[in-house]
Order: sequence, then structure tokens, then C-alpha cells
Amino acid sequence: MMKLAHKTVLFVFFMTICVLSFAQDGTYGAYSPYSIYGVGDISKEGTAYNKSMGGVGIATRNRRFINYLNPAAVTARDSLAFMADFGISEKNTLYRQGDIKSAKNTFNIYDLILSFPIWRSSAFMVGITPFSDVGYDFSRVETDKNIIGNTGNITYSSYGKGSVYQAFIGAGATFWKRLSVGAEMIYYFGNIDKVTNMDYTNSSYRSVNSGHDLTVRGVTGKFGLQYEQRLGGNVSMIVGATYRMKTNVKGYSTSYRFANQSSVSDTLSYRVDTLAQNNIGFGDELGVGLSIKGGEQWSVEFNYLRSDWTKSGFESVGGFSSVSSRPNTQNAVFSSTVSQSFRVGFELVPNRNDIRYYFKRCSYRAGFYYDKSYYKLNGENVNNMGITIGVTLPVFRWYNGISIGVDFGQRASTRNNMIREQYVMFNLGFNIHDIWFQKTQYH
Repeated sequence: MMKLAHKTVLFVFFMTICVLSFAQDGTYGAYSPYSIYGVGDISKEGTAYNKSMGGVGIATRNRRFINYLNPAAVTARDSLAFMADFGISEKNTLYRQGDIKSAKNTFNIYDLILSFPIWRSSAFMVGITPFSDVGYDFSRVETDKNIIGNTGNITYSSYGKGSVYQAFIGAGATFWKRLSVGAEMIYYFGNIDKVTNMDYTNSSYRSVNSGHDLTVRGVTGKFGLQYEQRLGGNVSMIVGATYRMKTNVKGYSTSYRFANQSSVSDTLSYRVDTLAQNNIGFGDELGVGLSIKGGEQWSVEFNYLRSDWTKSGFESVGGFSSVSSRPNTQNAVFSSTVSQSFRVGFELVPNRNDIRYYFKRCSYRAGFYYDKSYYKLNGENVNNMGITIGVTLPVFRWYNGISIGVDFGQRASTRNNMIREQYVMFNLGFNIHDIWFQKTQYH
């Protein structure tokens, strides 16, 4: 068994390196004009198991899958089980603003997690997942005849790219077979590049290149608890709660501006600011959940999350505030606010032990979510909603499986000249399970 476990770890590691090499080759982790603000799009956490149930997991206790949304849930497992989860996603989005339409596809890795027991009813997990992604690229041509009559054609363009990741290590323990508690330490790290260009076709004018390079670092903690109460028969109710502390972000913001003409480049400005001195921070997050399950056959769950970003400081620091593609004009105004999320999901397994019909052993899921983003655009909330479906296909023995999920959603609308995003996201997760420290019996 130990040899199989070692091969499993090597397989996951090899797969991660291969996919990372492919995924980072000129692609965006996310692509949205709204990611121009702050640290970009906040990633929806969870494995393919969670994502196909609307993102629930605060009150989930399922020994067949890793659920890192609540550190207390790591104790829901077989006592000798080694578990791993690896997931990738592909997103297809249609954008519309008035009569303008466009489309973009993105590919990303969303988790790599390992979990194993520590002692009796306690367990440990370690992993890495995306926290946020920045990806946008847009341009416009000057149309004011009074300007281009003197200067020639001018093109304004802006693009941004980068990600912030979270590496975490956590542990949990169960007391009196009902109450589980857990804690997690999270380390944020990443780099974001936001660039604005003003290019002249007339060579007598100097083009201007400006932007911000952001290096982000931070440490925070997350705590969770779950309480399970039997209701009769194999039906039980689980109440869960999580709290992630506010993060004081460290790192640097490099602001620059260059004037270019032919092969000559002049530095107009160059400044490096320490983020800690500007009081940049990520909002804290409170989550509560309630689930009811019937053994390992079915479950239904509701989650609510609230995160306060009003004191993030993004509006006052260059690189975090919105970036204009045209100087000296009225820009779209972003502002930090309180984000909220409502999630509902359910799971059904017709007959997990059926030996004749394979599809009766599969796990079927569906869910719904409604998210209010951590920012406003010109005073308008940017909301996100969608429905999810998914299935886990058992593979080989134990709890190994392949989880497939689809997310149909929409962000914002076309009102007030906003950009509407309609998307379909495919999630693919690999659930790896093995038994450690089990002595082989010979007769």
C-alpha cells in the first residue's frame, strides 16, 4: 500500500507540473474587464465536488472527498485514508456592452490538495489554490477630429495579467463524535501587471507607456467548526461556520511612465511604494452553513458568506484602483464594498454498492449561487449568479473517482452601459484515495 501511495503522490506531482507548464503559456487565469480593479476576480473556492453543488461546503462532511472550505471538515474521513485532489477548469465567456459583442476562453488550475490522518480523530491537509486572477485587454482609437487633425491617429490600450495564489496548511479534530474544529494558516503570494499605452502614428510625437507592477504577499488565518446532530435513522443535520481574518497585505507597487520615440526611451516617472505603508488589505470573511443528509445516499446544503472589503484601501493606491486607457477623461469609478454570497446544493447517489449498474454508483449533484462582488462600478453592484450540475464517476476501488462539473452563469447586465458576461465553465477534478499503514494479512 505504501508503494501505491508513493506512486499516487508522484502521479499528482507530475500532472501538476505538466498542466502548469501548459496553462501558463500565454494564457489568462481569468479574463474580465471587471478584473481591472483591486486584485481582480476572486476565485470561487472548492474542488469539483463543491463547485458542482453551487459552491457549498461549510456544513459538508463527506469522507469520500476533500472539503477544504471548512478546516473542521478535514476530519470527515476514514482513519487510515490518504487523499488527494487535483482540478482544472475551462471557461467560455460571451461579453456584451450595447451593440458590441466579443468572446474569450480561459484555462486554469484551481486546486492541488493533499490530506492524511494525524492521530485518532484528527487530520491534516496542505494545498495551493488561486485566490484571484487579473486578465483584460482592450483598446480604442481617438475619434476627436480636433485632436487627430494635429497629431495623427492615436490608439489608447490597456491590458493586465497576473494572479494571487493562496498556499495553506490546516488541521482539525473531532470531539465527542459530534463537534469538529479546525484551523488553517494561509499564505498569499503573487504578481500582477497592469499596463496602459498611448501610441501615435505620427513619428514626431512620443508614445507613452505607463503601468503598475504589483508584488503581493500576506498571511492570515481561518477557523472553522461543525456540529452534527442525528435526527433519526441515518438522517442527520450539520451546522457549520467559518471565519477568515482580515489580511494586511505586504509587498510593493512599482509605478512607471516612459516616453518612447524610435529606439529612444525616456523615464518620465518611476516610483516604488511599500504596500504595508498604504494600509492595503483583504477583507475578512464570515460563513455559515446548514446541511441535512441521509447517510451517504443524499444531502442538501445552504451556505451564506459575507466579506467586508470597505477598508481594503484599493481606491487610493495606484495599480489597485482602475486603470484608464485614455488620460484626462472621466473614467469608470470602482469602489470597494461588502461582498455576499448565497449558495444551495444537493447530492444524490442512487445505490453506492450496486454491483450490476455502474451509473447507480455515481454521485449526481446540482446547485445554485448568487454572489455580490466586493466592488461597485459607478455606484452599481456587480452581481453574479448561476446554476451548476455535476457527477463523480467511480474509478478502480476505494473512493477514487473523476468529478465533472458544469457552471452556467451570468455576471452583471447591460443596464447603465455595463458589460454583461455570460459564461459556461467546465470543471474536471481527480479524487485520489488510498489506505496507509494497513498491514497485509496472509492466511
